[in-house]
Amino acid sequence: MNLEIDIKREKKVSYVHLKGEIDAYTAPALKNKLAPISEESEPFIEVNLKDVEYMDSTGLGVFVGLLKTVRKQGGKLKLTNLSPRLERLFHITGLDSIIEISRKGED
Repeated sequence: MNLEIDIKREKKVSYVHLKGEIDAYTAPALKNKLAPISEESEPFIEVNLKDVEYMDSTGLGVFVGLLKTVRKQGGKLKLTNLSPRLERLFHITGLDSIIEISRKGED
Protein backbone atom coordinates (compact mmCIF):
# COMPACT_ATOMS: atom_id res chain seq x y z
CA MET A 1 0.00 0.00 0.00
CA ASN A 2 1.05 3.57 -0.58
CA LEU A 3 1.28 6.48 1.79
CA GLU A 4 -0.51 9.72 1.02
CA ILE A 5 1.17 12.79 2.48
CA ASP A 6 -0.76 16.04 2.66
CA ILE A 7 0.98 19.11 4.12
CA LYS A 8 -0.86 22.35 4.81
CA ARG A 9 0.70 25.46 6.27
CA GLU A 10 -1.15 27.82 8.53
CA LYS A 11 0.95 30.69 9.80
CA LYS A 12 3.96 29.01 11.46
CA VAL A 13 2.38 25.56 11.82
CA SER A 14 2.77 22.75 9.29
CA TYR A 15 -0.14 20.32 9.48
CA VAL A 16 0.71 16.91 8.06
CA HIS A 17 -2.02 14.37 7.37
CA LEU A 18 -0.89 10.85 6.58
CA LYS A 19 -2.99 8.09 5.06
CA GLY A 20 -1.88 4.52 4.45
CA GLU A 21 1.08 2.57 5.76
CA ILE A 22 4.46 3.74 7.04
CA ASP A 23 7.01 1.01 6.42
CA ALA A 24 10.36 0.38 4.76
CA TYR A 25 8.86 1.18 1.36
CA THR A 26 7.07 4.43 2.22
CA ALA A 27 9.28 5.84 5.00
CA PRO A 28 11.93 7.33 2.66
CA ALA A 29 9.30 9.39 0.83
CA LEU A 30 7.86 10.58 4.15
CA LYS A 31 11.31 11.53 5.41
CA ASN A 32 12.06 13.45 2.20
CA LYS A 33 8.75 15.34 2.37
CA LEU A 34 9.20 16.33 6.02
CA ALA A 35 12.91 17.21 5.88
CA PRO A 36 12.54 20.72 4.39
CA ILE A 37 9.97 21.88 6.94
CA SER A 38 11.83 20.31 9.86
CA GLU A 39 14.96 22.29 8.97
CA GLU A 40 13.24 25.67 9.08
CA SER A 41 13.79 28.04 11.98
CA GLU A 42 11.59 27.05 14.94
CA PRO A 43 9.32 24.66 13.03
CA PHE A 44 6.05 23.49 14.56
CA ILE A 45 4.91 20.28 12.90
CA GLU A 46 1.66 18.55 13.81
CA VAL A 47 1.24 15.09 12.28
CA ASN A 48 -2.25 13.58 12.11
CA LEU A 49 -1.98 9.78 12.14
CA LYS A 50 -5.73 9.09 12.11
CA ASP A 51 -5.64 7.32 8.75
CA VAL A 52 -2.38 5.41 9.24
CA GLU A 53 -3.28 1.74 9.18
CA TYR A 54 0.19 0.33 9.88
CA MET A 55 3.61 1.49 11.02
CA ASP A 56 6.79 -0.51 11.52
CA SER A 57 10.14 0.36 13.10
CA THR A 58 11.20 2.22 9.97
CA GLY A 59 8.32 4.62 10.52
CA LEU A 60 9.27 5.07 14.15
CA GLY A 61 12.78 5.92 12.99
CA VAL A 62 11.42 8.65 10.72
CA PHE A 63 9.68 10.29 13.67
CA VAL A 64 12.74 10.02 15.93
CA GLY A 65 14.89 11.63 13.24
CA LEU A 66 12.25 14.30 12.66
CA LEU A 67 12.10 15.06 16.38
CA LYS A 68 15.88 15.47 16.58
CA THR A 69 15.95 17.88 13.64
CA VAL A 70 12.96 19.88 14.89
CA ARG A 71 14.45 20.22 18.39
CA LYS A 72 17.81 21.26 16.94
CA GLN A 73 15.99 24.09 15.15
CA GLY A 74 14.16 25.12 18.35
CA GLY A 75 10.82 23.78 17.17
CA LYS A 76 8.10 21.37 18.24
CA LEU A 77 6.69 18.07 16.96
CA LYS A 78 3.25 16.80 17.90
CA LEU A 79 1.53 13.58 16.82
CA THR A 80 -2.26 13.44 16.93
CA ASN A 81 -5.12 10.97 16.50
CA LEU A 82 -3.18 7.75 16.96
CA SER A 83 -5.13 4.50 16.80
CA PRO A 84 -4.89 2.25 19.87
CA ARG A 85 -2.43 0.07 17.92
CA LEU A 86 -0.13 3.03 17.17
CA GLU A 87 -0.44 4.33 20.74
CA ARG A 88 0.69 0.94 21.98
CA LEU A 89 3.63 0.93 19.56
CA PHE A 90 4.84 4.32 20.80
CA HIS A 91 4.28 3.26 24.43
CA ILE A 92 6.12 -0.08 24.13
CA THR A 93 9.13 1.64 22.55
CA GLY A 94 9.10 4.45 25.11
CA LEU A 95 8.75 7.07 22.40
CA ASP A 96 5.57 8.40 23.99
CA SER A 97 7.79 9.86 26.72
CA ILE A 98 9.88 11.93 24.29
CA ILE A 99 7.40 12.79 21.51
CA GLU A 100 4.30 14.83 22.31
CA ILE A 101 1.22 12.76 21.55
CA SER A 102 -2.32 14.09 21.62
CA ARG A 103 -4.86 11.30 21.72
CA LYS A 104 -8.31 11.43 20.16
CA GLY A 105 -10.52 14.08 21.74
CA GLU A 106 -7.59 15.97 23.29
CA ASP A 107 -6.32 19.36 22.21
